[in-house]
Amino acid sequence: MATVATDPITMKLNRLFAATDTNSDGYVDWSDYQRLVDRYLSTYKIDKHDRRAQALLMSYQMQWVELLRHADGVDRLSKEQFQTAIRALSVDTSRFNMVEGVPHAIFDIMDTAFDNTISKDEFVQYLNVWNISDPGAMDTFSRLDTDGDGAISRQEFIRAFREFFYSADPEAPGSLFFGSLSA
Repeated sequence: MATVATDPITMKLNRLFAATDTNSDGYVDWSDYQRLVDRYLSTYKIDKHDRRAQALLMSYQMQWVELLRHADGVDRLSKEQFQTAIRALSVDTSRFNMVEGVPHAIFDIMDTAFDNTISKDEFVQYLNVWNISDPGAMDTFSRLDTDGDGAISRQEFIRAFREFFYSADPEAPGSLFFGSLSA
């Protein structure tokens, strides 16, 4: 029996779905996004009234509303619905540019030193938010740090998000947010 190879973008979206489905019920709904926001705020010790917390919440709210629009208004998304909606949303920037807005809000949360870079320690916290415990996860940090200066700049982080959604190269740094696709 022949095995059908899954394209890298679908593989990445499968991992994103699994990580976003924070209660592991096989669906993504707003409560999953709220739990992610709460994890960010708890992990990075940020008050919910902080402007960074509000920006993260609003960017995820906009993403959720747009996912629902692309999924014809259902209130929770199966993996297939999520993939279809997120693919559509990643190219439809008519109302909200998810690929740019969400990562900027995440970066602002992660940059606890306010130096416009993400250190290894700040990246470890990011891994904790998403429950990524793969021993090779810190290799991702090195790959995202494309200039090799020991930190992930805002530009490197945003470029990686673009690669996550648009690059079919399984070895592109942005393809590694949830681990190697060859694993």
